[in-house]
Amino acid sequence: MINKNKLWKTHNNLSLEERMEIVKKGPIPSHVAIIMDGNGRWARKRALPRIAGHHEGMKTVRKITRLANRLGVKALTLYAFSTENWKRPKKEVDYLMKLPQEFLETFLPELVEENVKVQMMGNQQQLPSYTVDAIKKAINDTKQNNGLILNFALNYGSRAEIMEAVHHVLEDIRNGVMNEKLLNEETFSRYLMTKQLPDPDLLIRTSGEIRLSNFMLWQLAYTELWFTDTLWPDFSEHHFLEAVESYQKRSRRFGGLG
Repeated sequence: MINKNKLWKTHNNLSLEERMEIVKKGPIPSHVAIIMDGNGRWARKRALPRIAGHHEGMKTVRKITRLANRLGVKALTLYAFSTENWKRPKKEVDYLMKLPQEFLETFLPELVEENVKVQMMGNQQQLPSYTVDAIKKAINDTKQNNGLILNFALNYGSRAEIMEAVHHVLEDIRNGVMNEKLLNEETFSRYLMTKQLPDPDLLIRTSGEIRLSNFMLWQLAYTELWFTDTLWPDFSEHHFLEAVESYQKRSRRFGGLG
């Protein structure tokens, strides 16, 4: 029987490069989704304003994107701002709306160089013009890239996404674009914001919360879930590798027999 504590110590003694090489020998999740939680608590523990936690969390986005790209992950979806996050204090929301601009201004040249393709899913209509402009620039500047897809879920909510998809399906049926008898899970998925992406293989949520928080409810039906108490600003490359290692040990049966 494998001693998990001994295995964990062994992994801790490995360098990041050594551990990466071991992980790359196993199956790599094609699409990883992350609920980045704990920025506010990270700041509160240090008697700092919440925006300091969001700024620190931005650094984590950068290093995890680099690592996912190096591992060969095809798509990385990050839950950056939910439709419910508008309920937060205005000062915090205003700062969060400026983060994409700040992040992409500094990181975009590296994304271009590393062959990363930026995408976004969510409702753009409520977002400030400077936020939308920053995202559109990143999407345009990386549109020729064919490496990792970095997909930001911004002003995104899964129930709203599903309802919007239902309305589009009904409209297409009324207009004769779709035969309702041909509607199935596969065709419905084409109406979702993730229609160009495979469903996530692995979901990571930080900060100790064990819920989906209205994130990709349709797409996560058979996704492997991995939760950690680590707050997002403290989430390291080794934590990400630990999540992938856990994924590699699981048997994915999709409802069938193993």
